[in-house]
Amino acid sequence: MAELTQAQKDLLETIAGLTCMPGGAFNIRANGGLAERQVTEHINITSKEDKPGIDIHIAPETKGETCYIPVVMDESGMTDIVYNDFFIGEGADVTIVAGCGIHNCGGEDSQHDGIHRFFVGKGAHVKYVENHYGSGDGLGKRILNPVTEVYQDEDSSVEMEMVQIKGVDSTIRTTKSELAKGAKLVVRERLMTHGEQHAESIYLTELNGDGSSADVVSRSVARDNSYQKYTSRIVGKAECSGHTECDAILMDNARVLAVPELDAACLDAQLVHEAAIGKIAGDQLIKLMTLGLTPEEAEEQIINGFLA
Repeated sequence: MAELTQAQKDLLETIAGLTCMPGGAFNIRANGGLAERQVTEHINITSKEDKPGIDIHIAPETKGETCYIPVVMDESGMTDIVYNDFFIGEGADVTIVAGCGIHNCGGEDSQHDGIHRFFVGKGAHVKYVENHYGSGDGLGKRILNPVTEVYQDEDSSVEMEMVQIKGVDSTIRTTKSELAKGAKLVVRERLMTHGEQHAESIYLTELNGDGSSADVVSRSVARDNSYQKYTSRIVGKAECSGHTECDAILMDNARVLAVPELDAACLDAQLVHEAAIGKIAGDQLIKLMTLGLTPEEAEEQIINGFLA
């Protein structure tokens, strides 16, 4: 076990809300190795033997427990990759808090790629929170390329909060989901880019069972010279319902590209997409400025409310 540095502790607080070791199950990874781990009666965490990463087994009917699996890095020039598999038993109802924070004060790029697979049992419910954050005044980039695969059994439900707080120079987030009969998926993505940052979000969703549904929504703010691309493809292979939406605020010289795609492979598939990209409305700024805010303060208030 490695003792955390102050920078790593600060990252943990930002991405997972942790100011001390939590109760319950957790696995904290720091600079490519295990820092701390704890298991419970219903949640077991073991290291993989063939590659870096962990297996998380959640017993059937586990209720009300939270499992933390954050990654923190403060070493410049490091490339870290992990393969984490989650096995959620039937009827369980749990929260999983993940995410990565990179503090880079050096001149070399630091990168973390997390490959997560979720096998969600019949009737189980999972809330998954993934926060990304970068800090440090070095010239080296902070790079995050997460891949998430979700396989949902009958009548299961998954809620995903995918958040990029700030400071990430480059990211490609890929999320793939396959839903069986009666399964439900809700995704809420929130991200902000600034400077020369580049962010791509790719969501690929297959609705394979009757009564399955997906609601995939992204809200983002692009500032300065940053670039964002949002791609969401929903395939309806049964009597199902799917909705995907991109809502973005464009500022300065930034660029946002939205690519929604629907593929109805069943007569009874009901699929909808929406996309809206635009600048902050002038009347919103004026209204807040009449309350005594400066233009900059009014702008920040609007952005914070939009991303809340």
